[in-house]
Amino acid sequence: MNAFTEHVGISLRLHFRNKMALLYGYLFPLIFLAAFWVLYRYDKVPLLRHMGELLTVSVLGGACFGLPSTLVSERERGVWRRYRLAPVPTWSVVLSTIVARYVILLTAGLLQLGVALAVGMTMPAHPADLFVAFTAVSFAFIGLGLVIAMMADSVPAVQALGQCIFLPMLIIGGVAVRLASLPEWAQHVSAFFPGRYAVEALQASVTGGGLGASRFSLLALVLTGVAGCVAGAKLFRWDAQQRFLAGAGKVWIGPVLAAWLAVGGLAEWRGRIAIAADAAEPVSKVTVPPGPVAAAVEVRVEPPQPVAPPPPPPAPWEKITAEDIAGLDYRVPPDGGVVSPIAPEDDLPEDLTKDEVEAVRNGLGDWPMAKTADEIQNVRYVLCVAAVPDAIQMPVERYLPRVVYHYLIDRYPKDQLTKILTWIVLHPEDGAAVDNISDLGINGAAGDPSIVRERSYLYAIKFIGRLTGRFEP
Repeated sequence: MNAFTEHVGISLRLHFRNKMALLYGYLFPLIFLAAFWVLYRYDKVPLLRHMGELLTVSVLGGACFGLPSTLVSERERGVWRRYRLAPVPTWSVVLSTIVARYVILLTAGLLQLGVALAVGMTMPAHPADLFVAFTAVSFAFIGLGLVIAMMADSVPAVQALGQCIFLPMLIIGGVAVRLASLPEWAQHVSAFFPGRYAVEALQASVTGGGLGASRFSLLALVLTGVAGCVAGAKLFRWDAQQRFLAGAGKVWIGPVLAAWLAVGGLAEWRGRIAIAADAAEPVSKVTVPPGPVAAAVEVRVEPPQPVAPPPPPPAPWEKITAEDIAGLDYRVPPDGGVVSPIAPEDDLPEDLTKDEVEAVRNGLGDWPMAKTADEIQNVRYVLCVAAVPDAIQMPVERYLPRVVYHYLIDRYPKDQLTKILTWIVLHPEDGAAVDNISDLGINGAAGDPSIVRERSYLYAIKFIGRLTGRFEP
């Protein structure tokens, strides 16, 4: 045990003396956090819905780059050859290295969480579950880092192998790009990457139902970690002169690939691939079957007496006052920014974007979602037409708000529209929202309805500002 703890301490001290290790372990995750904050700083709670992605990036950087870079560098310098001569079991040396790396990942995750809390994020919904999920994610990617370290013969080879895994996981693995923004084929491919399950497990502990809602993701991470650790142990090399391609244990890469394929196949089988919109509640229908009993019963209905119908209650939006409108918070992102952009009138779309704009403009008049009996709900749905492309960050996002605004001012009187929009701003969580507008020719789903609601809120404020003269159109 003394040798174990001593090696953990040595590994940690060496880590904090290594500038490259500090770069991958701490600075790299903070750069991602700063980038996400710039993109999503106008969210109601900054970074809260993206902590799963940010913590996954933190673990990926430390486990898939920092760990194998350290192991390969020490192997090249002959450090591990000396460890082999020490009267210490091999498992103790390897396990202490893994534990030291876990401590490093944990401190990086705590740093990232602390910075996020400092810029306005609230505490995670399930802190204890988050610790368990973070441990499972670390275990999965540490196993992957061991495999990279055993396959790579040099530190540059670590960078190449790490990028081959890191970049696809960022782009189509659900880590840096939201799954709902990806085409359907990419959502299927993402099921075979552990990054998807890392984000799901961590985010469920931050804003979701905790570990109970992410059992499959935890199972996938544990299976990935076990396969990686077993393969890393079987491929372990003490000396830099032992080359990976010249060794006889290359078949142990098979369990790692088999684990990824098994997890993806199980996800496909269980239907855990697509990110679909919430389905509407089914409508029950009651019928009376014909029969001899029904035929034998004579029902006599007396003609109803004429009764004057009661006056309809006032619509909720009619209660909005001028003070309510003036008291709104009109601090919103600029029209030329990343969040809730609105193109100026002289900025005309081109090519495919122009076709998408025309499809929406021509389809809004007959869109069933804008023809319900509830005028407030109609306007909510129409605001989603601008909010969904903004949430997905599609090229057409700048032009559709203009189409939506003109549609609304053509359909509703100015005073009524201002009050309806104000009611929506004051009650952002009421009613329903759609996370895709594919029936208007815009493919893609936002995945998270709360993002659509927030972007709808921002566009409602901007439209009110135009209607009341606060903002220049």
